[in-house]
Formats: sequence, C-alpha cells, structure tokens
Amino acid sequence: MNVSAEKISMDAIDRQLVALLVEDARMTYQELGRAVRLSANTTADRVRRLRSSGVISGYHATLDHNAIGRPLLLVSDLRLREGYDNAEFHRNLAGIPQIIEAFRVTGEYDYQIRLACTGTAEFEQILSILKGQHGVREVRSRLILHDIPMPAARILS
Repeated sequence: MNVSAEKISMDAIDRQLVALLVEDARMTYQELGRAVRLSANTTADRVRRLRSSGVISGYHATLDHNAIGRPLLLVSDLRLREGYDNAEFHRNLAGIPQIIEAFRVTGEYDYQIRLACTGTAEFEQILSILKGQHGVREVRSRLILHDIPMPAARILS
C-alpha cells in the first residue's frame, strides 16, 4: 500500500534505518538493529512499517553498465509530435530495454530519458525507432562521461 497523499511520520531512528538501507539494502535486521541500537525484532517491525506505508517502495540492484556490455550512457530530451498520445508513448518506452529511466518533464521538452547502449550504432537505431514509430519529433542528447556518486540518504536530513 502506497500512501503518497499523506506524509508519513518518521523519527530519527526511522531516518537512520532508511539511510542504512539506501546504502546497503542487503543488511540484515540484526545488522540494522546494532547500527541503531534496537533489537532485530523491533528493527524488523520498523522496516515493515516503512514498507507498508510506502516510504520504502522496493529494493534494487545497481548495475555496472560496462560489465554488462552497455558502456555508452546518454541522456536525451524528447519532444513529441503534436497530438501524440502520452499513454501510448509510455507503453512504447517500456518496450525499449536500452531506456533505463524515463521522466515526463516541464520546460522546452516533454520527456527526458536515460539510455545504456552497446555503442553509437545501437543508439542511432533507437533514435530511428523513437522518431519513426513512437511519435518523437525532436531529440537533444548528451553523452554521460561518468557518474558522480551522491549519498542517496542525504535527502532524509
């Protein structure tokens, strides 16, 4: 159950738990409990409450795109053709596995996507598909040179 409409009340221990899980979602309840000075059972109850309230919405693996043969990372801004259906566009994006993130945005462009490609030929092929089959009128792309790690838990402070 995701309770996005109401703000969830989190105390300092909840924030610590979330921060620890953001850094390493594989920590056991015992490890988490030691870090916040609670029992494993109490810690488990708190984490379950954070999950059921929607504060924690899932656990994810972080991929090394070089290791999986997709070293070319790009950010592309997309503008759709006038009158193209957004819901249809969303469904189409889901069918392109090289797109690893997609956002509906404000401003000059309609969407921003992040892609992981094997190389420029694959990226060019995706651009052709987006323009030819999925209603994209204009694209502005930039190559990602490298990630700058940010502590994800800093948003909790």
